[in-house]
Amino acid sequence: MASATFSIWRGTAEQGKFFNYTTEISEGMVVLDAVHKIQAEQANDLAVRWNCKAGKCGSCSAEINGMPRLMCMTRLNQLPLERPVTIEPMKSFPLIKDLVTDVSWNFRVKKQIKQFKPRPPDVPDGSWRMQQEDVDRVQEFRKCIECFLCQDVCHVLREHHKHEEFIGPRFFVYVAALEMHPLDMENRVEELAKAKGIGYCNITKCCTKVCPESITITDNAIIPLKERVVDEFYDPIKRLFRRLRR
Repeated sequence: MASATFSIWRGTAEQGKFFNYTTEISEGMVVLDAVHKIQAEQANDLAVRWNCKAGKCGSCSAEINGMPRLMCMTRLNQLPLERPVTIEPMKSFPLIKDLVTDVSWNFRVKKQIKQFKPRPPDVPDGSWRMQQEDVDRVQEFRKCIECFLCQDVCHVLREHHKHEEFIGPRFFVYVAALEMHPLDMENRVEELAKAKGIGYCNITKCCTKVCPESITITDNAIIPLKERVVDEFYDPIKRLFRRLRR
């Protein structure tokens, strides 16, 4: 049986450092397996968040060799094991301990977004009619597991700490699912332009790259929302009409 070394961040927000742990590994293991083995045999107090171990709960998000990834979906045979595998917490959120970060900001942001507002039914029996292409368009966004890897990799949050001015790619996906729903009557465009900070995004597509559900965040969610903001606030004809109405 082979062995590998893992350099894991240990500590709190005030003080911490990397500790090296060498453990035996076997075929088919993922990073989370190795972390659990180290936790059971060498570091019983190692703090790590996880739940399903199937890539569907989004709990075990971390940075593996500097890349935001799910520990349960990162196989060891995909990593260069000739040197220590670094495992550290996400950098866009406050550190609680070891590999666990406080992601509660994301839930507060979600509460601030205007909820779904259905239009009146199409027919007397109280039902609606929808085209399949409309269903398919928003279904992609509903695959999000809220792992917040896209939030972690986004430079606006990670490096510039614009948490009070920018909701991040995960919630642009959430807004897109609402805005593009054919039955929704709410208008969130002005909030996107001002309070939600969509203008900060410079479409580097780093969020799309790290998404474990392969959601095309930039092209299918953020860019269409940016286009709606431009049409509403920067179209010269619409600006003229607004001035005339005043």
